[in-house]
This record gives sequence, structure tokens and C-alpha cells, in this order.
Amino acid sequence: MADSFDSNQKAWLDKLFQNYEGPSFELRLWDGRRWSLRPGKAPECTIVVADPEALSTLLAKPNELTLGEAFVHGGLDVEGDLFSVFAVAEHLFNRPRRLRRQIAEKLAVAIFGLGQWMRHGAVSSRSRDRASIAYHYDQPVAFFKPWLGESLVYSCAYFHESSESLAQAQHQKLDLVCRKLRVQPGERFLDIGCGWGSLVLQAAACGAHAHGITLSREQEATTKRRIRLAHLEDGCTAELRDYRDLDGAMQPFDKIASVGMFEHVGLKNLPLYFGIAYRLLKPGGLMLNHAIARSPLAPIRLDSFVGRYVFPDGKLVTLSETLTAAETQGFEVRDVENLREHYELTLRQWVTGLKAHREELLRLVPEATYRIWLLYMAGSAAAFRRGAIAVYQALLSRPDKGSSGLPLTRADLYAAARAEPSPTAETAGHLTAA
Repeated sequence: MADSFDSNQKAWLDKLFQNYEGPSFELRLWDGRRWSLRPGKAPECTIVVADPEALSTLLAKPNELTLGEAFVHGGLDVEGDLFSVFAVAEHLFNRPRRLRRQIAEKLAVAIFGLGQWMRHGAVSSRSRDRASIAYHYDQPVAFFKPWLGESLVYSCAYFHESSESLAQAQHQKLDLVCRKLRVQPGERFLDIGCGWGSLVLQAAACGAHAHGITLSREQEATTKRRIRLAHLEDGCTAELRDYRDLDGAMQPFDKIASVGMFEHVGLKNLPLYFGIAYRLLKPGGLMLNHAIARSPLAPIRLDSFVGRYVFPDGKLVTLSETLTAAETQGFEVRDVENLREHYELTLRQWVTGLKAHREELLRLVPEATYRIWLLYMAGSAAAFRRGAIAVYQALLSRPDKGSSGLPLTRADLYAAARAEPSPTAETAGHLTAA
């Protein structure tokens, strides 16, 4: 094993991580040198620096984007608990820039003889950025199924107990959405941003005439395939359509759901979005808006890893901005539930699935694509855990001459969930062969 850091070098790193209160970790360089935050205590994770340029990123220019890029392209790696590393990153983000650069330059000269490269962060090329943006979206259904599970639900699950399986929790979420909307046989149901069709199928199982819209041709085709396999063609449909093209194009609906799509609407389009939804609802109808929201106290990072590589056009708004926009279009807010802890549990299970199926997934996508998804899921779990973001279900009503048509209490929402499986579990197994 290569020599460890000398006493002066250890002192500089100790100063950089002064007052750090997160999980224990170890730093290991490309030549085998190691530094441990808490010597004698087993680290929860080891940050592996594979090349000198990545060390510059870690110490001199740490931010969400540069660290994420270094991980995606293999300059940085994490052994052990991937979730622990986000506490290390958050500490570095908050250290004074002058201190970070001073220590980074001392280490560069004294330990590695790296010279002036430490003054310059790695710059991504335009072609590399364009290729990376495509990693999130252009994936086959076979990539998602191993870690999303049979339901193919790409949104927050709903756990009665933290030990429950992902499949059980996703079934409970779909059931809860339909409960909150009080979906009844014969009603017209619209799912804005239907994904691979799980909620459309769930609503149809409740007896509704369910229709889903999506902007993804792959999701539209998959949803239609699942509808055929479930023999629900008479009461269940899907199409490729933008929500902005719905206004005036359809007959009114009794119930509307939007689960995991709202993040793409953007602040300036909130009135348009809620205005269209309001006009599409019959008087007395209900809408459930399930969406991630940022905390008003969380810092806004203009050049974030998620913004660059995962959701290039996604803009999170606060809960208050969401509800204000809904109310100004005529909606009455009837119920709001924060599922922040549920999304952390969901993401942790997705990360477990990604790791468990690594070799299978790497036959479908490049290594960089896989690492983007892994980092995105783990980083999102950390953000939900510390409260920087949350996910809310807001139940909205279009009153009918003042009447909401709702019961006086919410007791019916949390009654025992239906035990029978939804059609999503019965048909998803055929997807990869179809």
C-alpha cells in the first residue's frame, strides 16, 4: 500500500472537514494513499479519487454539477453506502471558497506535484453535454422494469410500514390516489402525464372510463399494450398529447390526476396548467396534483446536476406557489398531504434495484447512463431526507354551486386498502416480450 498523508497534509484535510457532523468516511487516491476522517472507526463510505483532475473537482471546485460529472465519467467513485457521500458534499459546498482553494493548492504542490492545473476545473464539451442529457430519457422499457418493479410506476410509493416491498407500496399509492379522488364506476377519469399507464389501469379497475396522455411515444405504446393485455379497451385509452392541447378538445371529466408530471410545468405556466384542468372538470369534480416541491429555505442552484443531466427543463416550485396558482383559477384546496419520507423510502429501493441489476442494465445502456441514474436517485433521497424538497398530494375541488360533494371527514381515505392486485401487476410481466 502507498504511504499515507503526512502530518501536515492530514492537518489541512482535518481543517477542511472541521465541524463536519455527517457519517464517517475515508478518502482514497488513485495511488492508494488514504485519509480517514475518524481513524480507528470503520468508514460508512470510501470516496475513491481515480485521477488528479477529479481531486481538483472534489477539493477546489465542489458543486453539485462538477461532482456529479466526475462521478458519471468515473473520476470519482463511492464504495460502501452511496447515500452517506451527500453529507460530505453538502459540507464542502458550505465551506469558504478561499479555504477550499488554499488547501487544494497546498495538497497539489506538496503531495502530487501537479502544478497549476488545480486552478482550473474540468470543462465539459458541448457534445459531451448533449450526449449526457439524452441518458435520462431515451431508454427502453426493459431498462426501467428491473428496478421500478412490476407496476412500472415512476413516482413516489406509499408505505404503511417502512419494511414493505416496493410492489406493495406502489399498489397502495395507486389505490390511495383513486380513494382521494373517490373514483366511481362510470366516471370519466383523466391522467395528465400517464407514464406507462399504471394509474390509468387502476382507475379502469375501479370502473371508470380512464384516459391517459403522455409526451413519450414509448410510454404511449406501452400503455396501449398494457390496456390490450388487460382487456380494458372499452373503458381505457391513451394518446400522445400535450396538456396544453386539451383545452376545448375533450368532454369534461369527473376526476383528473396528475402524478409526477407537474415538475415540468414551470412557474410561469402554472395559471395555464390549472386553468385548463379547471375547465376540463365538471362542476363538483376533483383533481389530485401529486408533485415534488422545493423548500422555500433551500438554496437554488442555478447550474445543478439534475438540471443539466436529468430534467433539463424541470423547474421545481414551492407548495405555496402551487396552491396559489390553483386557487386563482377557481380551485378550492380540500386536502394536502406531505409524502416526503415516502419518497426517500422509494428512492432507496430504486437504488437497491439499480445496484442489484447492474450487469443486466449495462447490457442495455452505457456505463455513464447507469451512473447518472444511480447518482440521481441517491442524491434525491438525500435531498428528501434533509427537507430540501418534498412531495405533496393536493386534492382540489371545482365546487358545484358551493358544494364540494365530499364527506365531512377523511376517514374513508385511510380505510384498509383493497387486497386484490391491480391489472398493472398482472400485465407488466409481458412488457419486455411484447
